[in-house]
Formats: sequence, structure tokens, C-alpha cells
Amino acid sequence: SVPTPRPACRAASSSPTAPPRSRSGGKVVAVGKGKILENGNVRALDIKVGDHILFGKYSGTEVKVDGEEYLVMREEDVMAVIEK
Repeated sequence: SVPTPRPACRAASSSPTAPPRSRSGGKVVAVGKGKILENGNVRALDIKVGDHILFGKYSGTEVKVDGEEYLVMREEDVMAVIEK
């Protein structure tokens, strides 16, 4: 099985001292090419870089790259895109 590419976002928090898993939104900073379907075709993602999104309390996986913290998740974990 081929892993599904995931959007990465910088998670937003109402307070810099908030516990990491209390975040529920963020800005998308990177996305993959799309989801690979069973027939081998690639379905483009609906999420794009720059989108502000809402996600569940325990969605994604926290990673640290060059001192920056990111939350990596599947597009299916995104609950809403906030239009500005």
C-alpha cells in the first residue's frame, strides 16, 4: 500500500503556552501531490498552501524541522477551510 500524501500546517494556538494538543486550527504551509487511488490515478487535494484550516483536537502528527514545529495530517482530518 502506498501512503497518502498529507498536508502540513503550522498549528495556531490562542496562547503560546497552550498545551500542544489544545490547538484546533492552523495555516497550511505544504501539501503533497494528492491521494493515490486504488486504480493508480492521483486525486488532487482540495487543500492548498495558505489555507487556514480547522482540525480535530488529536488530528495529525507533530514533527519538528529545523527548530520549527509542524503538524502533519491527512486531508481527511481537516474539518473546515476558513475563508478570509
